[in-house]
Amino acid sequence: MNYSAQIRALLSPAEHRVFEKLSTPQKIQDYLESLPQNFPRGREGMLSPRGVLKAGKAHCMEGAVFAAASLSFHGNLPLLLDIQSADIDLDHVVAPFKKGGLWGAISKTNHPVLRYRDPVYKNVRELTMSYFHEYFWPDKDKYYRQKTMLAHSRPFDLRHLKPERWVTAEKIDWLAEELDRSPHSPIAPRLVLKDLRLVNPVEVKAWRLTEWTENGKKNRV
Repeated sequence: MNYSAQIRALLSPAEHRVFEKLSTPQKIQDYLESLPQNFPRGREGMLSPRGVLKAGKAHCMEGAVFAAASLSFHGNLPLLLDIQSADIDLDHVVAPFKKGGLWGAISKTNHPVLRYRDPVYKNVRELTMSYFHEYFWPDKDKYYRQKTMLAHSRPFDLRHLKPERWVTAEKIDWLAEELDRSPHSPIAPRLVLKDLRLVNPVEVKAWRLTEWTENGKKNRV
């Protein structure tokens, strides 16, 4: 049984109906954008794709893992791409995909940046670097307006895991740790990263726009 068939065998009829509709990266992205942002509190744990369907919400890594499951359901590779940041910021995770030999990415975020990327990038580094200038610290402290991206992982192929461990499991916090430990490549030498131009305040203002409120309502744009 191939990997796609293994995933299909795990899903309920209701789950099948959702995944059947998500047959392209664009459709997966549209579905993720229709879900409220998950603002986890305390020790709630990270939702698997089954958990996302049940809860009807997702944050960035939950969305990326859900996208990977959707891609694999339709016979594509289930990949994750981890973008590592400085300690003051949070990592971002997307689901990369290839079309016509070029790379794109599905991304769940609550902000105007770090979103979907069309498949126009020659390689994973090009794809990752498309996020670089929009990856910064927006809070008004000593790190205000600093760009924070440091490194990116190789495409992390989920096929080395049994699908029941990540597609239908109760929680998948362990997967974030495994992804973080996987091989990463630096964006640039530390000497270069220490001397970057600060982000323009108008970009910070744009970043502060959000798509979803914490009570699950969509903001007007």
